[in-house]
Amino acid sequence: METSIASSSSPLRFSLNPTNPRPNLNPAPRLAPSGPGGRQPAVATRLRAISPSPTPSPPAPTESFGFDALKDTFSVDVAAAEARPLDVPLAAPFTIASSRLDAVSNVAVRVELSSGAVGWGEAPVLPSVTAEDQPAALAAVARACALLAAAPSAPLGAVLRDVAEALPGHAFASARAGVEMAVIDAVANSIRIPLWRLFGGASNSVTTDITIPIVTPNEAAQLAAKYRGQGFQTLKLKVGKNLNSDMEVLKDIRLVHPDCSFILDANEGYTENQAIEVLDRLNVFVVNVFLPEMGVTPVLFEQPVQRDDWEGLRHVSVAAMDKYRVAVAADESCRSLLDAQKIIHGNLAHVINIKLAKMGVLGALEVIDAARKAGIALMIGGMVETRIAMGFAGHLAAGLGCFSFIDLDTPLLLSNDPVYGGYEASGPLYKFTNARGHGGFLHLDNNSGWK
Repeated sequence: METSIASSSSPLRFSLNPTNPRPNLNPAPRLAPSGPGGRQPAVATRLRAISPSPTPSPPAPTESFGFDALKDTFSVDVAAAEARPLDVPLAAPFTIASSRLDAVSNVAVRVELSSGAVGWGEAPVLPSVTAEDQPAALAAVARACALLAAAPSAPLGAVLRDVAEALPGHAFASARAGVEMAVIDAVANSIRIPLWRLFGGASNSVTTDITIPIVTPNEAAQLAAKYRGQGFQTLKLKVGKNLNSDMEVLKDIRLVHPDCSFILDANEGYTENQAIEVLDRLNVFVVNVFLPEMGVTPVLFEQPVQRDDWEGLRHVSVAAMDKYRVAVAADESCRSLLDAQKIIHGNLAHVINIKLAKMGVLGALEVIDAARKAGIALMIGGMVETRIAMGFAGHLAAGLGCFSFIDLDTPLLLSNDPVYGGYEASGPLYKFTNARGHGGFLHLDNNSGWK
C-alpha cells in the first residue's frame, strides 16, 4: 500500500509498507511483483501492525455475532457486581516524563449475570493521565456496581448507556472502562464466544512492542539486550526528561539491538523545538548525502508536546514527516471523540493512540470509527495494567484488525502475574485461544482484594 502524504490543507496521513515500517511518501502506487500468470496481487489497503514476524493468518471464518447487534438483542440481568483494589508491585520502577510508578494500584471489577456467567474488568489508574486515583476509581466503580445490581433486566446497549451516565466524561473514564469491560466480558461468556470474535473476528493474535522506561543508558542497554533475546523487534523508549540523556540511551540501545525498530514516547515532555531537535540530532546531512548519525530513525514519535499545545503538535508532525518520514501520534492529546475530531479536522497528527482508560470502551469504539473513516492510523496502548485490562484491549485490537501499532506490554513489567487464564504470551506474540470472553479472572484473597 502506497499513498501520498497530504498537503497542508488536507489530513496528515501516511502509509506503511508491510515489510518496512517506515512511512512512505511516494504518491505513485507501486505495483507488487507479478504473481503466476503475470497477474498483480491485490494491493493492501490497511495499515499493518509493526511486527517482528509476519502477520499471523486470520482464523477460518466463523459465525459473526457483532457487538453492535448484540447491544440491541442481548438482555442483561446483573445478579451481583463488585469492585476491589488490585495492587501488584512492578519488577522495577517505571519512570516516564510525567511520573514514576512503583506498583499497580488499579481497581478490579467483577460482574455476575443471573445466568451465572461472570465477567471481569479493570480500571487502570495513572494519575498523570487518568483523572482518578485508586480511592476515587474504587468509589466510582462501587457506585456503578450498586446501580447495576439493583437495575432490572435491560438490553446490553441500555445497560452500557446507564453506566456512561453514572460515570460520565474523562473524570470517570477509567472507572467506566473497568465496568464496561466486566459487563461485556460477562455477556461474551454467557453466549460462549471469545471477545476477538465479538469485535469482528479479524485475527486471534497480536504482536506487541515492549517499553523501556527512563533509566540510565547502561540500564537501557541491558533491557534492550534482554528483550532482543525474547524476540521483541520493536522497542518503545520513554524520553522527554533530559534531551542529552535521551540521545545517550538511544546510542547504547542501538549497539546491543542494532536491527530493532524504535518508537519514541515523550509523554508531553518536550517543547516543539526540543521535539524537532531530537529528530535533527538523530540524523545529519553531509554534502547533501543523508547519513544516519546513529542508525536511529524512529517509526513513530508519540505525544512529543504538551496535551493542549495543538499548534506545537501540528508543527512537529509536519516537520517529522517532511524531513524524516517519521509519523507522530497523539496520546494524551486525545482522550475523547471531540479531541479526535479536533486532531482529524486540524491535521494535527498522523496516528491516534487508543487507550480504554482514557475514554472507556464505547468511547474508544467511537474514536476508532472516526479515525478509520478519516484515514488516520491507529495505535492501541494502555496504562500500567494486568492481563485483565490488557487482555480485553488485545482482544479488541485482534478482532478489529485495524491497528498499525500495538503497545500492550505492561503486564510483562509486573513482578508477578495475578491473573489466571487469559491469553497466551510468547515473547511479543499474544494468542487469544480462550473459548469465551477474554478468559482472565482473579481469585479472592482474605484482605478485601483480589489476587
